[in-house]
Amino acid sequence: MDFPPRLRFKLEKLKSSWRELFRAQEPSYGTAHRMCPNCRGLIARDAAVCPLCGASTRPARARQAVAAGRILGVIPVPSTATSALVAANIFLFVLTWYLTQSGSSADPTRSPADLEGEILVRLGAKHPLIFAGQWWRLVTAIFLHAGLLHIGFNLWCLLDLGPTVEQLFSTPKFIVTYLATGVAGFLLSLWWSPFGPSVGASGAVLGLIGALIGASFHHGHLGKEFRSQLVRWVIYIFAFGLLFRADNAAHLGGLVVGAGLGYFVPEGEPATRAGDRLWNFLAVLAVVVMAGAFALMALQLNRPLQ
Repeated sequence: MDFPPRLRFKLEKLKSSWRELFRAQEPSYGTAHRMCPNCRGLIARDAAVCPLCGASTRPARARQAVAAGRILGVIPVPSTATSALVAANIFLFVLTWYLTQSGSSADPTRSPADLEGEILVRLGAKHPLIFAGQWWRLVTAIFLHAGLLHIGFNLWCLLDLGPTVEQLFSTPKFIVTYLATGVAGFLLSLWWSPFGPSVGASGAVLGLIGALIGASFHHGHLGKEFRSQLVRWVIYIFAFGLLFRADNAAHLGGLVVGAGLGYFVPEGEPATRAGDRLWNFLAVLAVVVMAGAFALMALQLNRPLQ
């Protein structure tokens, strides 16, 4: 089956990205090819003129690095939406750390670990208070983390997966997928462990992996090969979750919903104006829901936990 040049480029870029993730020794496809800025065809990286459309392909050096998707072949270049999500996670982590340190200074008799747990609940962790009407915790919990290793692993995955999913599907679909899978993860976690507090972006991260797995079923042998690497990565994450007692229920919920979205939602930009308007509306709605959830959290930040 022959793929259009643009789709072939995207699939090979996904494949090479995950080869780098698992330290594959074979040469990466993306280091030898790039996309023509005019016709979007796959061409040699050092080509001065596109052999498909004849257009000049000499961009500025800085633009070449962004087009390649990584800086120095290692650091992923985040998209705008991914950058905003990363910034929100870092801000909430710094706020948690600051409030914990302030609480320790004010009351030296209290354990910092106990204080951090209480602060995470106040900032919007998944908690039985959801049954009391605090639905917004299903959203705010996605952006909270319980430690440096926790946030470091999740943001590393988000930086690597975010731009890939966003490029394959489009920015509005990426935003909707991230929120929907994150919330789905905590809904399953709430059902599985209704009294256990939980935080983290890993449900949404597994949702992104699930979206790539779902999409891979539409791409024949190339998709099957890529899917095998994704499934291996999922196994590692669940094993890691068992080892460190992470919330694997949230992981599973995000993964399943993400796989469904990746399979049924068409890739790329919407083909019609109505579809474009629908996905833009859903993306704006997702942003409003996230902002509203944090606004409700802020309003109840200093109130007694009930």
